[in-house]
Amino acid sequence: MNKKQKKVLIRILVSAALMVILTLLPLDGYLRLGLFLIPYLIIGYDILKKALKGIKNKQVFDENFLMAVATVGAILLGEYTEGVAVMLFYQIGEWFQSYAVGKSRRNISDLMDIRPDYANVEREGRLEKVDPDEVEIGTVIVVQPGEKIPIDGVIVEGKATLNTSALTGESLPREANVGDEVISGCINMTGVLKIQTIREFGESTVSKILDLVENSSSKKSRSENFISKFARYYTPAVCYGALALAVLPPLVRLFILQMPAQWGSWIYRSLTFLVISCPCALVISIPLSFFAGIGGASNAGVLVKGSNYLETLSKTKYVVFDKTGTLTKGIFEVSGVHHNKVEEAKILEYAALAESFSNHPISRSLKNAYGRPVDQSRVTDVEEISGNGVIAKVDGETVAAGNDKLMKRLGISFMECHHAGTVVHIAVNGEYAGHILISDEVKEHSKEAIQALKKAGIKQTVMLTGDARKAAVQVAEKIGVDQVYSELLPADKVAKVEELLERKGEKEKLAFVGDGINDAPVLSRADIGVAMGALGSDAAIEAADIVLMDDDPLKMVKAIKIAKKCLRIVYENIYFAIGIKVICLILGAVGIANMWLAIFADVGVMVIAVLNAIRALFVKNL
Repeated sequence: MNKKQKKVLIRILVSAALMVILTLLPLDGYLRLGLFLIPYLIIGYDILKKALKGIKNKQVFDENFLMAVATVGAILLGEYTEGVAVMLFYQIGEWFQSYAVGKSRRNISDLMDIRPDYANVEREGRLEKVDPDEVEIGTVIVVQPGEKIPIDGVIVEGKATLNTSALTGESLPREANVGDEVISGCINMTGVLKIQTIREFGESTVSKILDLVENSSSKKSRSENFISKFARYYTPAVCYGALALAVLPPLVRLFILQMPAQWGSWIYRSLTFLVISCPCALVISIPLSFFAGIGGASNAGVLVKGSNYLETLSKTKYVVFDKTGTLTKGIFEVSGVHHNKVEEAKILEYAALAESFSNHPISRSLKNAYGRPVDQSRVTDVEEISGNGVIAKVDGETVAAGNDKLMKRLGISFMECHHAGTVVHIAVNGEYAGHILISDEVKEHSKEAIQALKKAGIKQTVMLTGDARKAAVQVAEKIGVDQVYSELLPADKVAKVEELLERKGEKEKLAFVGDGINDAPVLSRADIGVAMGALGSDAAIEAADIVLMDDDPLKMVKAIKIAKKCLRIVYENIYFAIGIKVICLILGAVGIANMWLAIFADVGVMVIAVLNAIRALFVKNL
């Protein structure tokens, strides 16, 4: 509880005590009015001030105006206790709302703790703390036990256990050794690490995460826009309605029915009508529900870039996955060299050198299998053909390394591989030299994630990959994906997603989950793009609407469940608040509802709706 909340709580307690005491005392006349004005002003001076400011700025119709008119009117009618009570209970509702927002904000603030304050740079034999913004790419920084890794980099010396819970939502530590890439925001639990930075601080993982979360609430969902529009038309409508209720029935009674006007009774009804009509529950609880949902999701390692994406995700019925790095680990290993017409070591040497300028996982596996430093000076005239492979001159010889399509493109006859996996065919000077079989391992939770998605109401799961048909089908069958499309170029993936988008129902949404640079166009094209955040490319994370921080496909299920829970809470609040308001407005207009029922309709509904919205924070067991 902050200082402001404590002050409001003290005001609530003091004015409530004074109101009870004054109600019990036998007071009358101006003395009673004067004494009741004390608790009224203690609890309501800020509301009156805001109402006057709104009138001055020509923004009259808001909840402050409604509260001021209703309570001042009640006091003028001699209903002192009710006038103070309306303001008191309104402030109690506001206090609950402030506390709830503070709680969900603290949830997101926990994530803000990943922001590093400094980076250790070794200068003249001693460590110097510098601003992370000042550290250039390639600088070696030192991270000691208990410190946060400030900038993304590669470990060049030391080994340690890293706490990644602030990024992934998982408490399981991760072991890091020399050569491993580590991301900013992790906490070094053991050992001293020397890390060579590979990005500037502004481009590091921690900066991007903070930017995503800080700006997430700026993109409003359709439900939030509905509330804003609703309040804009609703408030003046009820104000004019209350004025008509105060004036028209007495005039009708006086001039048409020739009966006493009963001005006091009808003015009281109109003031009750105003108190009931205040749309606080809707205006406060709907954005709060989305804010709480985003906060809960971020704590679970699911970063949502805006509340509109939560709404879209809740309606998802089709989930399309990339294969490599998304459903599989993306850690390729050479598992064999087949049909080779030259030595196995020579084939691997040709492949490693030809692919030496690429950072693709397959290229890295070839370089690892070669097992020696790659001398790029031996390689010239490199031509990379997207979705096919690479052609380069190695020691003056033309080497082609790629898939079936590359061999067909060059008119080179090749041997099919009978094993499942990724096949890299090698041709030297136009002659087929053999092929290398590379295998990728399915992620631990991929099968479980596909099954859980179906239980969560997903109609169809699809896998898209540029990999060979045989390897793609093997993975699809292993994890239970409904449909698989293989040997696709980036443009083909977009075309397939567009095809699926045309097939789905108008209200159904399609999500695409990917991690590579080539997935960025598809992530942008899908109704909702989901990127793997730990190993995913910057382009994919930038293009995505939602980021899964630990690359676990099971988190996709959690993201959908969080979105559905959040939207369920939003609609519960909308139906509940509007339903109670309509009933109480009718009762107030016909004179059945008094000011106390008005207080429940306004403050009670708001408190219940806010407490309901807080449930969106709790997502651990989803």
